[in-house]
Amino acid sequence: MPRPLPPTLWPSIKTALLALWQRLHHPRRRDILIALATPPALLLTWVIVLIPFTPGISDIRKAREEAPTQVLTADGKPLAEFKRGNRDWVPLDAISPRVIDALIATEDKRFYDHHGIDFRRLVGATLATLQGDTQGGSTITQQLARNLFPEEIGRRQNITRKIKEAITALKIEALYSKQQILETYLNTVPFLYNAYGIDMAARTYFGKPARALDISESATLIGMLKGTSYYNPVLNPDRARERRNVVLALMAKQDKLSAERYEALAKRPLRLDFERQSAEPGDAPHFTVQLKRWLIDWADQHDYNIYTDGLVVRTTIDSRLQGFAARAVEQRTRALQGIANSAWGGQWRAGNRTVEALVRDSAAFAAATAAGESADEALKRLLRDTDFMRQLREEKTRIEAGFLAIDPRSGAILAWVGSRDFSVDAFDHVRQARRQPGSTFKPFVYGAAFERGAKPDDTFVDAPVQIPLPGGEVWEPDDAEPPSGEPMTLATALALSRNRITAQVMQQVGPARVAKLARAMGVRESKLDEVPSLALGTSPVTLYEMVSAYATIANAGHYLAPAMVLRIENRKGEVLEEFRPADPERAISAEAEDTLLDAMRGVVQRGTGSAIRGRFGVRGDLAGKTGTTQDNTDGWFILMHPQLVAGAWVGFNDARITLRSNYWGQGAHSALPMVGDFFSRAQNARLIDSNARFVRAQDATLSGRLHAWYQSLFGEAPTTEASAPRPRATEPVAAQSEPPATEASAPASESAAELPALQEPDAPLSAPTPPATSSAPAPEKSVPPATSSSPPV
Repeated sequence: MPRPLPPTLWPSIKTALLALWQRLHHPRRRDILIALATPPALLLTWVIVLIPFTPGISDIRKAREEAPTQVLTADGKPLAEFKRGNRDWVPLDAISPRVIDALIATEDKRFYDHHGIDFRRLVGATLATLQGDTQGGSTITQQLARNLFPEEIGRRQNITRKIKEAITALKIEALYSKQQILETYLNTVPFLYNAYGIDMAARTYFGKPARALDISESATLIGMLKGTSYYNPVLNPDRARERRNVVLALMAKQDKLSAERYEALAKRPLRLDFERQSAEPGDAPHFTVQLKRWLIDWADQHDYNIYTDGLVVRTTIDSRLQGFAARAVEQRTRALQGIANSAWGGQWRAGNRTVEALVRDSAAFAAATAAGESADEALKRLLRDTDFMRQLREEKTRIEAGFLAIDPRSGAILAWVGSRDFSVDAFDHVRQARRQPGSTFKPFVYGAAFERGAKPDDTFVDAPVQIPLPGGEVWEPDDAEPPSGEPMTLATALALSRNRITAQVMQQVGPARVAKLARAMGVRESKLDEVPSLALGTSPVTLYEMVSAYATIANAGHYLAPAMVLRIENRKGEVLEEFRPADPERAISAEAEDTLLDAMRGVVQRGTGSAIRGRFGVRGDLAGKTGTTQDNTDGWFILMHPQLVAGAWVGFNDARITLRSNYWGQGAHSALPMVGDFFSRAQNARLIDSNARFVRAQDATLSGRLHAWYQSLFGEAPTTEASAPRPRATEPVAAQSEPPATEASAPASESAAELPALQEPDAPLSAPTPPATSSAPAPEKSVPPATSSSPPV
């Protein structure tokens, strides 16, 4: 407990309180002056304290002269624009004078007479508020200050915000003319539906530019400023009409409108012509989304604003390759959609377990049961609802795809297509979607084996495989055709995508080594389950990771982080930062790298990817891998060229939906045509050199350089057959002719036979009669320019 005051202090305290009481009852002149001066002094002190916390003159200039960020391709074509909201800045002379009349009459009738603060209006608004009639006393300039700097000024209704607002308004008035203030205000005010500025509002609500607005339309839009949601003319037309008439009445009162004209206009309907103004997504919208996330962080670190500072970002995207990729995805998915429609047309009905499960998972079903309807009744009703079932089928059976191309020599991302149509499905199937990669994961298994000393001519018997798992279970991987009982080399097993052989290799190497190699080569974001079935690609990964990993193989076993940006400039063209390729990381030994890539050449020469040459005519030094997952859920293909690596994934957003075809569902027939079409166009446009050859990884090592020196002096150095790596010529040399296929039978899980081609989308599409198979395949600011590593995505 606190100690009591000593008794001797009480008389002193009592005397002091009595003296204060007497001065309050009989104040002296000096006391009155001090009392009157204290509140203004405190207010002035508070104003002085707040001045440093308001926007500076340079900030106000920047806001007035704001310029969006321009995003360009590597070849200088516009790719995107980052601006604050959906707004097109227009000069004051491009805005109808009726808009300005309505604004001043409604918001600030003494606009031309004050210097940022209308003290007469402020006093009037304060007295009205004290009497219970809340009124705003802000001028147009004060509102502009609040619109331009919402974070700096604040949003709370308190005295601090009003003081900051007033200080900023005085700065704006000192810096800009009245005409400039009006122009800036009308170009920055929000109007709902992501429309900023009067011109975009005019186009959104009335389908015309701001210069064409009539009196009624001008009054409608200015009327919204009191409360855009409350006076929304689309959702609340009656309120909006009443508010418009209030604005018209104020214009009449200010002699901007005759009484007769007002009476006539007040009777008119709103006559909206509403249409949302959607921003153009650009040619690489999914890439742009990823870029914007990175650029915001970069701008924050370097004190820039991506919406106002006029940055110019030169990306790695090649506009020609991006166009080829988009065209390939659009055409091939449109053709495959016909297959999907045929496959599900007769199956989309009651009784199909998958369809009924999809109905139960729908928002309509959840809403029905939440409203009290039983689950059985809701299911039966929705299954009978023709419109609902049609919409559900269109959504769930929509073929989707992802496509990515990288320059393996630099890690530069050259093309990125995240879905068929960004406006329909903005989900990114390159970076966001994680799907089982199937047999495209097998190179990591064989690469790990080659690192341990295995050779491509080593053999395993094509026999049934049983792998015990924890808990007493047994995993029995299989292929489409029965075991032959014959030995098969590792090179042939990879080329023909044999699951039984791959599983045996995994047993010897171990899942941990395979997962470690996959991570080193580029699969660095997805979790890899270190279990035997990882050999057949059962752990979901992204297309971004897989193409990045294959680019490592194409880059002599050196991993390079994928790059998006070449350099960033300011609006004057001065370089702010230039990015060089990331430092390469050795991911796999040089000898194992050379062996793996040579084995993957076989996929294209005689295996599941042979259509790349035979059907699409792509020439040169090529290697790759197809992939198909359980029940043909996912189709993959990734192709490597010394100058270009590209991969595609095809499937459905819901993994329960498949193409229901053992032919079209395979990666060799769904994803491969996209990559083939892309490479064919790139080759014809001479964007890649058909004579280029992969560089041997061993040539970059010390032993490789010694070997070359020995050759230059004495000829071919002696090597044993067991240790000699398969040749991998340095670039460029004449392209080798394609060797004939050596396998007598078609590959099991992914047929390499030249089956009926996927027809072009303008031709009627029907599924061909596929060859008989025993079963579905098993899962298989201006500153000195800086230089830094290329930013990872």
